[in-house]
Amino acid sequence: MRKNNLQSIFIFILVGMLSVSCFFVKAIAQDRIPVCPPPGKTAKLIKPLREMNWTNDTITVQTSFPSAFRETGRNEIIDSIALLAPVFEHFRQVRAGLSEDTVRIVHIGDSHIRGHIYPQTTGARLAETFGAVSYIDKGVNGATCLTFTHPDRIAEIAALKPELLILSFGTNESHNRRYHINMHYNQMDELVKLLRDSLPDVPILLTTPPGSYESFRQRKRKRTYAINPRTATAAETIRRYAKDHRLLVWDMYDVVGGKHRACTNWTAAKLMRPDHVHYLPEGYILQGNLLYQALIKAYNDYVSH
Repeated sequence: MRKNNLQSIFIFILVGMLSVSCFFVKAIAQDRIPVCPPPGKTAKLIKPLREMNWTNDTITVQTSFPSAFRETGRNEIIDSIALLAPVFEHFRQVRAGLSEDTVRIVHIGDSHIRGHIYPQTTGARLAETFGAVSYIDKGVNGATCLTFTHPDRIAEIAALKPELLILSFGTNESHNRRYHINMHYNQMDELVKLLRDSLPDVPILLTTPPGSYESFRQRKRKRTYAINPRTATAAETIRRYAKDHRLLVWDMYDVVGGKHRACTNWTAAKLMRPDHVHYLPEGYILQGNLLYQALIKAYNDYVSH
């Protein structure tokens, strides 16, 4: 009898200890043990993240000018107050595989943008480099800044929710022989203010025109062309407006030779169309590659600091 009582007491204590043990296991466990996949079904593989060395995340880029080009300028975007930092950080995250969100860029402008080749060259190269990049261009033949001040156009741009907005005007403003610096400045201001109302935190990059000629035709004589002298003034006005309003600027006019060489560089390389205003596809491809190079140089500066 005593032996049976001892066995009963032992069993009682053992059961109690197991119950307490189960209680503590449940108390400290945080995640349920995953269920094994059913036979024949492969478990989903988790994509490993790339191990990043941020300090060495620069990108090698080089764009060569045609041999006919002379006195070209420095191809760069000056961003002393880091306006492009959010865009470049998103680029870096996408490139590293740490973000699946697309980087959205919208490029608006005149017929140089309407032809698509110039902006789409830049967009395609950015997508090749970083991956998820949406680069949308909206150009209008004969456009000036005022063309895009219509409420419908502003709403259309805002609906695209860009992270970077690029504005390329100046050619048509400078082809007006009554061109006035203050009028051009104020027209830019009108457009930028409307864009700012809808996109208050989006960095804006202004570009200067590539250069063009104006035509003359005297009675019974063949049409002749001369360098448009107002392009240099329009480019300077764009640079000044950008500086006054803390906007970014890419000075393509200076990059391709400026007042002394821009137009003659294009014609010497045989990259302009017969109208001496627009460009052959190879000319627009060069412009797109130059903008890409300038953006990558600025990106490299960002990731290096």
